[in-house]
Amino acid sequence: MFDIFWRSVAIGLGGTVLMDLWAILLSFLPGQRWPNWAPVGRWFWHLRSGKIFHEDIGKAPPYEHELALGWIGHYAVGILYGILLIVFTGPSWLAAPAFLPAWILGIATVGAGWFLLQPGLGLGWAASKLPNANRVRVLNLVSHTIFAAGMFGTALLIR
Repeated sequence: MFDIFWRSVAIGLGGTVLMDLWAILLSFLPGQRWPNWAPVGRWFWHLRSGKIFHEDIGKAPPYEHELALGWIGHYAVGILYGILLIVFTGPSWLAAPAFLPAWILGIATVGAGWFLLQPGLGLGWAASKLPNANRVRVLNLVSHTIFAAGMFGTALLIR
């Protein structure tokens, strides 16, 4: 059981690392920014007081370590998704990983961003308050597909 747990943690980490590498590569393109997890850290910080949805997370009281908390939260969620992948597929998936279950979970996790995180940050449902909402949505789907590929690839490496 312990082996299954640590392998699922590694799978979530692998997916998150690949997703971050993708985001860093994208940041070199015109109009793309380097990933900034500080607003997410501020959002996580305010969850402790029961505040989930903000009009604008930038107007919420800051937290001194919000950038670090954002990165920690980002990786904690990635690890959680790795664990959920094994919970949903069963430990037999570890012996014979297939991309489709990882991809289905990866795409399903976009919903957490669209319907919890983005409105929580004040960006609207599925980034609807942003002028480039459709571009953001497409990039979310691509990023989570890459996350799924990272989980799948990590599973192949550690089996």
